[in-house]
Amino acid sequence: MKNIIKINLFSLLLAGLLTTGCSHLFDETDIQNNPNAPTDVNVRTLLSGTLLGMCALHEDTDVRIASMWSREVSGIARAHFGYGQYIVSSTNFSWRNLYPVAGQARLIQQKADELGDRKIKGVGQVIEALLITKATSLYGDVPYSQAFDIKNFPNPVYDPQLEVYQRLQNTLDDAILNLSSTAGNAFGSQDFIYKGDVSKWRRAAYTLKARLYLHTGKYQEAVTAAKQGISDTAGDALVPHGKSQGIDTNQNYDFFNVKFVGDVAFNGSYLPVLMNSRINSVNTKTNETALLKHFAKQGITGAGNLDPNTADGAFTIDAPHPIITFYENQLILAEASARIGNETESISALNSVRASLNSGYFNGKIFPAAGRLYENYTPSDFSPAGLANPKNFASSQTALLYEIISQRYIVFLMQYESFNDYRRLSKALPVVELPIPLSVGNQKPQRFIYPETEINTNINTPKPAPNQFVKTAIFN
Repeated sequence: MKNIIKINLFSLLLAGLLTTGCSHLFDETDIQNNPNAPTDVNVRTLLSGTLLGMCALHEDTDVRIASMWSREVSGIARAHFGYGQYIVSSTNFSWRNLYPVAGQARLIQQKADELGDRKIKGVGQVIEALLITKATSLYGDVPYSQAFDIKNFPNPVYDPQLEVYQRLQNTLDDAILNLSSTAGNAFGSQDFIYKGDVSKWRRAAYTLKARLYLHTGKYQEAVTAAKQGISDTAGDALVPHGKSQGIDTNQNYDFFNVKFVGDVAFNGSYLPVLMNSRINSVNTKTNETALLKHFAKQGITGAGNLDPNTADGAFTIDAPHPIITFYENQLILAEASARIGNETESISALNSVRASLNSGYFNGKIFPAAGRLYENYTPSDFSPAGLANPKNFASSQTALLYEIISQRYIVFLMQYESFNDYRRLSKALPVVELPIPLSVGNQKPQRFIYPETEINTNINTPKPAPNQFVKTAIFN
């Protein structure tokens, strides 16, 4: 940790790289220690670079491993075949980008305090919370309370995961207060996510709070937060992309279609199995044909392969990539409401997602109308003989939860939240899970492994370091 958690001018370099591809942001191993870098940068320039770093961390290898481990996609070749078989070591994971970018988010806050700019401070807090949420949900106990003060804490302690979750809630509470303030200047040109719209950042903060409450099983709190969260698809936090290869391209496209062609596909994964079960089924209100074709296309890399659709679907060169969305917010509201027995509110939230899917909207793109059907559900659809109860559950609550988690699994493709659900649903009561088969063996992967650099440089890294099959506290 002592070599990566530094509040410095890393973000200025990021800002200078805004016109380069995300996959090349961190190629220089000494980028954090450039002796020729300027010694200061204004807070708005700092924001641009930090946002770029945050976006890269939502499209990286971690996300693909999470999707492979939740069986949305399969590792087919080379290193990704091993990842898909749960074969990993500490050398396969890194915080080299994550903590420096989170440190820049903290620096935004410090600079904003100096200026009395509460709005931009609130944005910095949301960015920090998004990144530390990624760290703790995937790794368990992580440095947070001492993470950004290398002078006083060169070996930051690993805070217990439950404490990290509470600290994140506190950070987001403070962010919401700051984003509700009138104190601050415009920063629209530096904010390529929300164009300086603090109301959208505030709603995103509430949705992230709802995500954290869902993880910890605090369902009433999740409902309360989600009701103030992202209220429509215009509030989606999406990474924008363009068509200039190596400059601004979607990083999944770069992976699937340029650098690692054929390494990851849908062959043998559970996602197409689930979606095919929702095509020409007794559920006459649902047809996933169009969305499945949006995700997957036959034969791009070879005959018989079911490849990620980089041709005209979800993974084209300029496809936006989701960070936190309306669909997630409403499906949190749907699940949490169902778990506390509010079926009416749950179905309403689920139907709001279905109505948007029925319009063809998915993460900033429109998928074709042919084979696209998502009609509103009614309570009777989840009865023991209901059309939305394919497993013939005796309880309508169980049937409703099964439909919600199915929809979550589908819309979380290539988001690490799919892996969080994969583990979380084994302990959430009542237990309702998808029948997702293991890739190999008899152990479900439960966490990412602490990076080798952490093990070697931070004396506070847990020893022995837990392997990928040891549950984290939050999902134990």
